[in-house]
Amino acid sequence: MRMEWGSPPRLAGLTARIGLRRGTARTRFTALYVTLFLLSGTALLAIVAVVASGGSRSSRTAPGGGARPATAAQAQGRIDDLEQQLAQAHGTQSQQILIGSAIALGVMAVISVGLGWFVAGRVLRPLRVMTAATRRITADSLHERLAIGGPGDEVKDLADTIDGLLGRLEGSFDAQRLFVANASHELRTPLTTMRASLDVALAKPGPVPGTTATLAARMRAELDQVDRLLESLLVLARSQHGEFTDRARLALGHLAQTALTGRAKDIAAKGLTVREDRIDGSAWVWGSRTLLRRVADNVVDNAIAHNDPGGWISVAVRAEGDDAGAVSLVVESGGPVLDQQRVAELARPFRRLGADRTGTGRGSGLGLSIVAAITRAHHGTLDLRARPDGGLRVTITLPRTDGGATAEAPGAETGVAR
Repeated sequence: MRMEWGSPPRLAGLTARIGLRRGTARTRFTALYVTLFLLSGTALLAIVAVVASGGSRSSRTAPGGGARPATAAQAQGRIDDLEQQLAQAHGTQSQQILIGSAIALGVMAVISVGLGWFVAGRVLRPLRVMTAATRRITADSLHERLAIGGPGDEVKDLADTIDGLLGRLEGSFDAQRLFVANASHELRTPLTTMRASLDVALAKPGPVPGTTATLAARMRAELDQVDRLLESLLVLARSQHGEFTDRARLALGHLAQTALTGRAKDIAAKGLTVREDRIDGSAWVWGSRTLLRRVADNVVDNAIAHNDPGGWISVAVRAEGDDAGAVSLVVESGGPVLDQQRVAELARPFRRLGADRTGTGRGSGLGLSIVAAITRAHHGTLDLRARPDGGLRVTITLPRTDGGATAEAPGAETGVAR
């Protein structure tokens, strides 16, 4: 059963007719407060009018005192004149009271709008705090809680319920990541055994049939592919867990250049042209050496594998923003025109654009999802855009650190730029 907060049916219909039904809860509460005030004020004004008119009718009594008239006719005429004057005075006084009350009601109606807005804001403040805290919590920060204090009312019960839900989600995510990491690790042993068995079979004395050698080569290639897949799953689980033991200060441009240098043969084999447009030497970041190197390797591998023969690759590292508080690695590549809606899904595990894009169809579909997970773990962002002329643009933005003031973590590799 769905429960909705709102005003009573008649008042809800009134707010709907004045165009506030689709407004915010604060607006609806304010309209409800003002409506109740106007109804109570109008009722009070009607009571004042009834009392004033009744007092005017019942006040027609002969005044006492004054000079005694000479005759009864004169006395009666004098009494009639005084009653008429007294009735006029009461009527004028009642009219003034009604006009003053109406003016006061109008002024208070305007004031009640501000007061209602303020009171509605105070009432809804805990809900705004809960909304903001819930928006900050993602799959990578499920350990955070709302932790709303205050009395044990309905809002506190709602916050505690959401905290319980977050706790159950955190346990489920941790169990999933632990399972992936353990399964990937345990599967390495049978893969090593199978690879050793192939080597032993091929190393036996005597000639090896050609079909056997071909089959062994294909099996080794498949075993290598499974091994790479397991390694990717381990890296993905590790990056999602967010615990790094090899944090260091790294030059993002150096990581990109190292990735290009290590794949020079693949680039030459495909006849690709590399454009190192802008490599900012001051683009320093703080994070895991292994994982950030994997980010650079994966985006370069992606640009090579999903490119046309004789195509091009563009690599740029630059500072972002006026205050240079972030740095970005931009890798662009040529290729066929891609669908942006499908490109946006490449950051999810096992999402590919098909064998027609990869050429061989042997990709695991984890490359860019690993990049996305590592980038999120380093408080950065990944942006995937299909180029209008064909190909893909990958932009990785990471928080910048001061290259001169921050020392590199102990045990850093000598290959890391200083």
